[in-house]
Amino acid sequence: MNHKIQGVNSSGDEVNLKASDGGILHNLPYQVVWTAKGYGWEAMNTSAIASLIVRPAQLSQITLYNNSGSKSFVIERAFAHNLISIATCSFGIWLCVHPTGMTAPTGNNIAIRNSLSGLAAGAEGIVDTAEAVANNGWFPWGNSRQQTVATVPGAQAEAQIGGRIIIPPTAGISMQVVANTAVVTCTVGLHWFSVPEKELSVN
Repeated sequence: MNHKIQGVNSSGDEVNLKASDGGILHNLPYQVVWTAKGYGWEAMNTSAIASLIVRPAQLSQITLYNNSGSKSFVIERAFAHNLISIATCSFGIWLCVHPTGMTAPTGNNIAIRNSLSGLAAGAEGIVDTAEAVANNGWFPWGNSRQQTVATVPGAQAEAQIGGRIIIPPTAGISMQVVANTAVVTCTVGLHWFSVPEKELSVN
């Protein structure tokens, strides 16, 4: 007797789920599926910006604003590359999520913006550096990096978000690097997926 396992797709239609010859169901990671659909984007600045030596407040190194109107930005990772360092320095990534209705960044001057699936860079998401933002609550993400010798350029830090931060339309996210000295200067960026809201429904 044959049995079929069915699921409901994003359009609400029932579809048959397929298995291998041995009966094993395979699911692609969401990162692969969303990249294949053209949802994946990255942006970063190229100029070295001095790190803070205090908890961040109302200035960001980089801010991403969701201007899509109908998609949510699922944040995959944040990253910082230490361009100038000194011996025995350390630094880490701090992030702040801004609620819907935030003031959009005044510029969009990121030097590097790229699709992760070979598409044109496009205009989804406003990304800018040195933005004055509301202090909606900053939190450290990922592990700090330590540089024991003076090396130019220095280390890289990465915060693996993996969808634990989602930015709906008119909301945003800001990033800062906090270090033990302002001599540590970094280029910073974000990696996100721009996903239609119906694909994120959990109802």
